[in-house]
Amino acid sequence: MAIRPAADTPVLAGRPFPLGAHPEGGGVRFAVTSNVADAVEVCLIGEDGSERRVELTERTFGVWHGLVPGVTSGQRYGYRVHGPYAPQRGLRCNPAKLLVDPYATHITGALTNLDAALGYAGDPMHGKQSKVDSLGSVPLSVVGSHGGPDTGVKPEVPFEESVIYELHVKGFTQRHPFIPEHLRGTYLGLAHPVVTEHLVRLGVTAVELLPVHWFTEEPYLVRTGRRNYWGYSPLGYFAPHAGYASEPGREVEEFRTMVAALHAVNIEVILDVVFNHTCEGGFEGPTLSFRGLDAPAYYLHGPRGGGFDLTGCGNTLETASPTVIRLVTDSLRYWATEMGVDGFRFDLASTLGRPRGGAFDRDSAMLTAITTDPVLSGCKLIAEPWDVTGEGYRVGDFGAQWAEWNGRYRDTMRDFWRGAVRVDDLAFRLSGSSDLYDHNLRRPWQSINFITAHDGFTLRDLVSYNGKHNEANGEDNRDGTNDNRSWNHGAEGPTDDPDITAVRARQARNLLATLLLSTGTPMIVAGDDMWRTQHGNNNAYCLDDETSWVDWAGGPDAESMLAFARRVIHLRADSPALRQPQFFEGRPTPTGKPDLVWLRPDAEEMTEKDWFDDDRRTLGMWIDGSNSQSRTRAGELIPDHSWLLWLHAGDEPVEITLPREEYGPSFKPTLDTSRPDGGPVSSDPLKPGSTLTLPARSLLLLRAPR
Repeated sequence: MAIRPAADTPVLAGRPFPLGAHPEGGGVRFAVTSNVADAVEVCLIGEDGSERRVELTERTFGVWHGLVPGVTSGQRYGYRVHGPYAPQRGLRCNPAKLLVDPYATHITGALTNLDAALGYAGDPMHGKQSKVDSLGSVPLSVVGSHGGPDTGVKPEVPFEESVIYELHVKGFTQRHPFIPEHLRGTYLGLAHPVVTEHLVRLGVTAVELLPVHWFTEEPYLVRTGRRNYWGYSPLGYFAPHAGYASEPGREVEEFRTMVAALHAVNIEVILDVVFNHTCEGGFEGPTLSFRGLDAPAYYLHGPRGGGFDLTGCGNTLETASPTVIRLVTDSLRYWATEMGVDGFRFDLASTLGRPRGGAFDRDSAMLTAITTDPVLSGCKLIAEPWDVTGEGYRVGDFGAQWAEWNGRYRDTMRDFWRGAVRVDDLAFRLSGSSDLYDHNLRRPWQSINFITAHDGFTLRDLVSYNGKHNEANGEDNRDGTNDNRSWNHGAEGPTDDPDITAVRARQARNLLATLLLSTGTPMIVAGDDMWRTQHGNNNAYCLDDETSWVDWAGGPDAESMLAFARRVIHLRADSPALRQPQFFEGRPTPTGKPDLVWLRPDAEEMTEKDWFDDDRRTLGMWIDGSNSQSRTRAGELIPDHSWLLWLHAGDEPVEITLPREEYGPSFKPTLDTSRPDGGPVSSDPLKPGSTLTLPARSLLLLRAPR
């Protein structure tokens, strides 16, 4: 390839901030951080693959910067960093490797030759520096332009009213028959009216997108010819993933159009962000960006330069580093402002609170920088409160402004409905997990309740398989968790037995109804509402095919589950007492009863002994709606009906007695999971003290009118 000398291009000083490539002053100002470099070149790549190297001679605060005249938007570029190569000290500068700009808003190309991207020759720790030029084998940065479609007015849905729908941009629309084929699997596919109509009819208030930061495959996937479908392998924290654009190079515009379409129907956009590791993997991995710029500033390092891995992905970002703190907060602000995003879910968020790999600190520099930022503090902030180590399991331990994926909720509900947990833990999860969140100034809606997530079984598979079936992943079924807390109800996988299929559907309705009627913020996985299966695969991260894509073909079972999901979501939305923003405290109410009462099947209040009965499988929950703490947008309290919820996980029917008149003048059956549509056998009001039979493994909700 041709390399033109740098001497033919005058370079102005420019300025260090903001970082990245910014058109201005008749050219483009480049700025990139490296505390260890001896010299940095910006390399301008022509359409023919030729390269023009321009040295950035100005360095301020560790930022190398310069304004290159004549460069315009759309210019492809990368960096070459000259500096120390000393792997045992964690230093891996190598000017033979063309590096992606960490602040690039557009990235093009792909990792096509892993060997060419390796910074070393021979042993990664003791071998020599590789002299193979990686140009032509690695992705390139692209100078972006500002502006684009308006992203609309942010809905600003109160957290307590939120119902989150976790989905994959490609997988959600790839098989939709009414979306034009060229838009399937893209940002514009997600913006299509048939999709937004589905979301509105379902009743969800936010979509949580699996990673859309520009990502590429990890080295072990590249070597085996597989794909990273989920996207938890980031390279560019400012660039939307180009693979989800219907027209290459227009991913920013298409992403903004998608956000605008969702905002237009009052649906928020939450991004799943991966600030715990990058696609460069362990020290034996490729040099694509961060490693070649300044590895010690970006990554945790152990003794003698080796990797320090809290993520299980080969590397861990050093969240004590000012370079990383700036990168993360700049990225989040960019997506919240320029791209219109409403909130963020932080993958393996415990790593953000473990500076230098040490003990978890909820007030760490990184977590504090996020929550005190004037822009980010107004966003929905959701932590996945664990990493791959024991020290990193921090459910309930994050600070005041953080919501959390509540893994305790998931485990308890799965266990209860398969008859494997006492009702004492069930009560905590139903009422907002006050044992975890009623401290640190938190609210019940900061418990993100979920039964399933992208990582694990679908709802259908949860009630259809005892064990994982991940053979298609190419790892001999060794990958994926074995702790599924699932139950196949008598047959592994598909069966024609009508009794088994009926109980599976009922158990799925039980789980879905419990999720949506619990205090806290519910999260549903896309496709669970349409009875999606992954055929027992609980770790389909590398399967970009029908295994992972949502099936829109329908059928009686899918239509029944969708109708049930819609019914319960809208019931929640219309019932303020079922989604209160304050914890129950036993406070007195206008009825004279506490705001929450737990009942035995005989309608008597639970005693201390009852809570520790290992064989108890039935629990009643009465919520006094006259004391509902839900409010209008203007801040006024909203009174509601009172509610009586019965959950019965036993394998035989049980007789229950309705409470006395002081709990309500009548009780109207409202939701019954023993029936496919959720409708009760009869909606006629029942008198206090009446008896009725709960079928095996069923949930019943009754309303006591105010």
